[in-house]
Amino acid sequence: MSRDLIKTANAWQKVEIARHSNRPNAKYYINEIFDEFIELHGDRCFGDDKAVIGGIGLLKGVSITVIGICKGENTKENIKRNFGMPHPEGYRKALRLMKQAEKFNRPIICLIDTPGAFCGVGAEERGQGQAIAQNLVDLMGLTVPIISVIIGEGGSGGALALAVADKILMLEHSIYSILSPEGFATILWKDVTRAKEASQIMKITAQDLRNFGIIDKVIKEPWGGAHKNPLRMALALKKNLLESLIELKEYDKDVLLNNRYNKFRDMGHLN
Repeated sequence: MSRDLIKTANAWQKVEIARHSNRPNAKYYINEIFDEFIELHGDRCFGDDKAVIGGIGLLKGVSITVIGICKGENTKENIKRNFGMPHPEGYRKALRLMKQAEKFNRPIICLIDTPGAFCGVGAEERGQGQAIAQNLVDLMGLTVPIISVIIGEGGSGGALALAVADKILMLEHSIYSILSPEGFATILWKDVTRAKEASQIMKITAQDLRNFGIIDKVIKEPWGGAHKNPLRMALALKKNLLESLIELKEYDKDVLLNNRYNKFRDMGHLN
């Protein structure tokens, strides 16, 4: 993709960048941004979902609970991580770690890159919808700062289950939507080949969502996308995370909760 095209990329071109096979995943950012990361496993109910990475890391000496929905870096790892589509035990693991963070007064940072929650029979049998809904309810009431970043794809409730946050950031060429453009085209027109057209009307880009007040900030990517210079992207993300943490730490718990509640209640109000 040319330099000029990157600057004026349309929605479908951003979809392609967000899905690029070399785009840095949550594991990469965790390793580059956080010191002494300790991964924790399991939901204490069924098993350990490899699509969700969670644990404790240090950010400028501050203990942080870090949770990421993670795609693989190659075919073998993608199969292991279910192509970034969490099962219900992944969301329950995330919630377990978030409640642990509240107990020990640790801020929470979520890195999101998923086409959506896995919709297989087993996932539904184990309560996929309930797991996502429980996250939405409980995240609204956590008394520690929560920052969520869409680093690639942010698909449907599978992304929202980790995005009820005080600050929602998006990388410049990431996308965040109610479902994939392919799913939208299939439902609306019964024609998956119109996915490009669907992406244009869905308003799924970081720039669109910032204009609508759904997210708080767009983080600029290196020219060509994050995959062109992953380390530079990681440093930019780290800088923005630190700035957001400093801002959120100024609020006491009641103000934090009230602001978070109002943030989501106000979504959808058009001036």
